[in-house]
Amino acid sequence: MVEFVLEAKDAPDWIYRGEGGLNIVLAYNGSSPTFIGKVLRVRKLKKNESEYVKAPSTLSGHERLVWKNVGELLSAPTKDVANHKYAHLVLCPLLGSQHVDAGVRVLVTKEFLELLHGGVLLQRPSWRVDNGRVNTLLDSAILMSDHSIFPHGNWFLLNSLCLASLSNTMLPLVTDNLLLSFPIKADHEEEVCISVEIKPKCGFLPTSTFIREENAAKKRISRFRLHQILKLHQGKVLQISEYDPLDMFSGSKGRVVKSVKDLFLTPQNNFRVFLNGRLVFGSLGGGADDTNTEIAEAFEETLKDFFKADDERDRGMHTPYFLQLVAGAVSESGILDRLLQVQKLDVFDIEGAIHAYYDVVSQACPVCKELQQPAASVFHSIPFDQSLKIVRDFLISLTAKDLSLMISFRRTPKGNSQSPSVYLEPLDQSFDYKASFIDLDMKPLEKMPYYYKLDQEIVSCYKQMMKTVNQPEKSPAETLYEEQSHAIEGNSRT
Repeated sequence: MVEFVLEAKDAPDWIYRGEGGLNIVLAYNGSSPTFIGKVLRVRKLKKNESEYVKAPSTLSGHERLVWKNVGELLSAPTKDVANHKYAHLVLCPLLGSQHVDAGVRVLVTKEFLELLHGGVLLQRPSWRVDNGRVNTLLDSAILMSDHSIFPHGNWFLLNSLCLASLSNTMLPLVTDNLLLSFPIKADHEEEVCISVEIKPKCGFLPTSTFIREENAAKKRISRFRLHQILKLHQGKVLQISEYDPLDMFSGSKGRVVKSVKDLFLTPQNNFRVFLNGRLVFGSLGGGADDTNTEIAEAFEETLKDFFKADDERDRGMHTPYFLQLVAGAVSESGILDRLLQVQKLDVFDIEGAIHAYYDVVSQACPVCKELQQPAASVFHSIPFDQSLKIVRDFLISLTAKDLSLMISFRRTPKGNSQSPSVYLEPLDQSFDYKASFIDLDMKPLEKMPYYYKLDQEIVSCYKQMMKTVNQPEKSPAETLYEEQSHAIEGNSRT
């Protein structure tokens, strides 16, 4: 078979779609059937990482212990390859292969990556640019389906054949369930597709007995809501989001609708909308704190291209219809039920898992020394294999708490449809949908101390806020911060 490599001449065909902490995502804008309906995930090099490291190192000795039951991970030559295998071998069975697209690895040249880096600089948020860049020393990237476009059968077959023509060394993880292709040209140009990207976050309250009494707020207020207080205090957000993952995961249609509306009103980096693959709501890589009147009106106008509605009767109703559509797909698909079970692999909370971590890395536990609590030291007497399982399950749960959910919609075509659908009664219309999980990165073992530190910072900020709620003579900024934070405590009791 002919080995395919993305070279400098291919760079102009890839345009900036967005980014997270680890990857920059580019959408294909060219004419090659192989890549139509695809996105490319390119690993970033963080500011504090060496620019002379050709590729991420292999799994550490301790990581190899944690993942020893997943044999193919251990043979991965780099962490980048291991991360790819992790999505396929670990998350596909847990989340369902019909909802997970692990993608395929494709070879890239340094010149291709350098041109990508230069080409996306002006589109990237400035703070993202300051924190990292395209890693131009890698030799591969991940090619996957563009889940902002709805799939079609003919293109599924065509693109599967095209991808099958690539060499086996580049496509080690291809399965029939994973190769989905989304068209943006040719026979289906007249069809309008709208997609939403949601970061659901952690959907349950922990009950671990290892959560210290002074941190009991974690048992009654969602992690997302608590973290919002710290982010507001740090100036990372301008206002606290009304969104609560407990609503999204509740199973109650009314609460799910509320959660989608709350995400729309304060999207931050947790809610984006695409029309035919083009971003029409939300930010590319940063965060949009709230939805003002101008943004809301522009979005309402954009939705006219999707809904077949009466202009007079449905004036101003396109956005409510869309939010109802999203909530309907979330509720009827049941996709979050499976995600929640994976999140709940975190049985002991970080306050328990951190002790298992120090056993795994054979270090004295500084947490036990700090707390001087005999109960915590019980963790260090459990069998080593149990410590490995606790850490492994915790890391898997972190991926499940931090991934994104993509749901794409199209009007149900005439005739038989193979896709699940949502019926909107006010419009008397049905819409096919497809739901997929993306951003399935393996969490690094060495960051366990950081996760513990962040957890304690989040709770500490909340406790400090509660102490100062009734203090007199506060500045307007302090008053706003405390009012918004106090609202979280009040909402948690309702």
